[in-house]
Amino acid sequence: QVQLVESGGGLVQAGGSLRLSCAASGRTFSSYAMGWFRQAPGKEREFVAAISRIGSSTAYADSVKGRFTISRDNAKNTVYLQMNSLKPEDTAVYYCARERSANPYYLPMRSDEYDYWGQGTQVTVSS
Repeated sequence: QVQLVESGGGLVQAGGSLRLSCAASGRTFSSYAMGWFRQAPGKEREFVAAISRIGSSTAYADSVKGRFTISRDNAKNTVYLQMNSLKPEDTAVYYCARERSANPYYLPMRSDEYDYWGQGTQVTVSS
């Protein structure tokens, strides 16, 4: 069983920065791509960023491109999301997730392509 635990959320002013962390249990962390998603009140969960197994490939939603950076440390079983130039519209619960299929040739960006999820961490950006 894989457990994912997010941390690093909080309240920040617009223009500020936060770094989210997601610690994973288990010995297969480096075999799977990882992703970050977010869900704002009254909205559907949306893709934020994804990173391949060894970090050589990344993908971002257009809304965060140039402001957010996803990275991973396989030695620590941890994936990160560095969020800069935060905007009020970035307010949401942020979730990390592990891909379902361990496909080395494809970076998943849909929520149904991930099967393990963390409990989420709240990010609130004030204007």
